[in-house]
Amino acid sequence: MKLPAGAGTPATDAADVVAQATAACRAVNTVTLEMAVSGSAGGHRLRGRLTAGLAKPASARLEAVAPFGQPLFVFVANAGDASLLLPRDRRILEHGSPADVLEAVSGVPLDAVGLRALVTGCAGAPDSADAVAFGDTWRAAPDGADNVYFRRQSAGDPWRLVATVRRNAWRAEYSMFDNNLPHLVHIVSQPAGRFDLQLDLSQVEVNVTLGPEAFRLPQTGGREPVSPISLEELRRSGPLGEK
Repeated sequence: MKLPAGAGTPATDAADVVAQATAACRAVNTVTLEMAVSGSAGGHRLRGRLTAGLAKPASARLEAVAPFGQPLFVFVANAGDASLLLPRDRRILEHGSPADVLEAVSGVPLDAVGLRALVTGCAGAPDSADAVAFGDTWRAAPDGADNVYFRRQSAGDPWRLVATVRRNAWRAEYSMFDNNLPHLVHIVSQPAGRFDLQLDLSQVEVNVTLGPEAFRLPQTGGREPVSPISLEELRRSGPLGEK
């Protein structure tokens, strides 16, 4: 996607644009979905299928689905605390930073809040006062550490958030909208080279009941003990990486 560049002109309609484009995602308190992940990260090819459950304010659960048997990994996060279980290897990482742990297994440094925003194509708090217009079909606004871009096909069509740029970190693009929520997300590092991933979202259900047990790791009892794994070990052996 070619994003508009240059100074633009003050966007006097920015508050209405932001409200329209983010109404659907802001109404999402919980979401469950499946995502087919493909691309590369850290020099390794990635391909896999994840199931996800996300809830406000900052809870997440991801499971890497295997064709047979136990999942490749189970990741859970609550606020600033994350844990990851590798059931097949009987290894566990506890009480890590969500962004660090998720980066180790996917290449992308996102916490639970950032992950929910990514899969719902949402913005945090765009500054409408500093928003700019590029013709009739593009608007851009700063949003904390991000710049967000809104687009409509033509006058009279609905506005949608189509891209988020995290300055000096990554860029995400959203497409294939259904009820103004994206079903295809492309996220690539900036500068390029660290990761380039496409997320194909399906089975999306919003505002379903997710109790606190959804964001806890399964019990790890059994005959074989579970041994700890460090964040550095996890980075070297990312479960989705095809070495």
